[in-house]
Amino acid sequence: MVMQKLGVSSLFGPPLLWITFVSGRISLVQCASPHHHHHHHHHVDGRLAVFRPTKMFVFGDSYADTGNNPKASASSWKVPYGITFPGKPAGRYSDGRVLTDFPAAYFGPRSPIPYRWRKVGSKYVKYGMNFAFGGTGVFDTPTARPNMTVQIDPLQQLIAESVYTGQDLRSSLALVTNSGNDYSAYLARNGSIRDLPKFITRVVNQLALDIERIHGLGMKMIAIAGLQPLGCLPGTTASDSFRTCNATINSLVTFHNQLQSRAVAKPNNCTRSPPFVIVDLYTPFMSVLNDTGSTKFPEPLKPCCVGINSSYSCGSVDQNGQKKYDTCKDPKRMFFWDMLHPTREGWRAVFSKLGSNLKQS
Repeated sequence: MVMQKLGVSSLFGPPLLWITFVSGRISLVQCASPHHHHHHHHHVDGRLAVFRPTKMFVFGDSYADTGNNPKASASSWKVPYGITFPGKPAGRYSDGRVLTDFPAAYFGPRSPIPYRWRKVGSKYVKYGMNFAFGGTGVFDTPTARPNMTVQIDPLQQLIAESVYTGQDLRSSLALVTNSGNDYSAYLARNGSIRDLPKFITRVVNQLALDIERIHGLGMKMIAIAGLQPLGCLPGTTASDSFRTCNATINSLVTFHNQLQSRAVAKPNNCTRSPPFVIVDLYTPFMSVLNDTGSTKFPEPLKPCCVGINSSYSCGSVDQNGQKKYDTCKDPKRMFFWDMLHPTREGWRAVFSKLGSNLKQS
C-alpha cells in the first residue's frame, strides 16, 4: 500500500475517470446564448467512446513528447531510454511508449509524427502531428522552449498552408498534457508553497486560454490530461527511500485538478456538443500505485533507472563515457522508469483503467 504522509485522502473525492461536461463554443466568461444546459455527466460521455478520430494533434510536455526535443541535449535521446521500444533511444521519455501512444492505438490512427520530423515522409502527416516538447509548461520554464502556448503557433501555420483542412480538424482528437513543469520551475525560483495556490490559478487560467485557442482553430474534441499525483513521483519520494507519497503536494495537485475541471465546465455548460474532456490521470495512477495485491509492480514507487547519486540522472555519463546510472533488471515490473516518468508498462496500466472505463460506455 502506498501510504501518504498526512491524512488528506478525503480531499481526493470519488474516483472520476473521464469527466465530461455538456458544452459548447468556448467563451470563458459567459455563454454566447442565454440557454444553459446543465447536464454534468460524471462518467464517460458516449460521444467520446463513439468518436473515432482520424488524426491526433498533441500539445504538452514529456508525458506526450515522442521526439521533438533536440537530440544533442535531451535525455530522451540517450541510452537507456527506448530500450523496450523501439529498442534504442527515440526521443520518448520512457523505456518504451508514452501517454500519446495509447489513445492513438485505442482510437485507431497511428501515433502522430513529431513536428520536428514532419519532413521525414509526408505520408505520416495524415495521422496528425505532435507538438509536445519535454520540459515545457504553459509558461516558460528554464529548461525548455517552446511552451504550450507557443506550441499552437505551428498548427496555425500548417492550417494557413492548407496542410490540414477544416474537415481534418473536425475529425481530429487534440490531446493536451500538463504534467507539472510550471510548478517545479516555480519552486526552483524559490516560490513559496504558501503562494502556490495563487500560481496554480494562473497556470489553469492560461491552460484554459490555450484550449480555447485550440478549439477556435476548429477542433471538435479536446482531451486535457489532469495532473498526476506529483507527490508520488520518485523525484518527490526519493527523500523517503521511495516508500510514501507526499500528501501535501498531492492536495495541491487536487486543487489544480478541481480548478481545471471547473475551467472546462464553464464553457462546456453552454451548448450540446462537448468539445472538452478531462482525462483524469490522478485516479488511475493512485489506483495502480495502491494495488496491494498486484504482483505486477512489487515496488511501485521505485524508479527503474536512477543516477548513482543525486548529481546524476538516468542516461548520464561522465567525461569518459562511463555510465553514472543504474537500471533495474526488468522494466516490465516497474511502474516508474526514471524520477518523473512511467515505464511503458506503467502507462499501459494507467491507460487500461481509462480504457476499460471508455469501453463500458
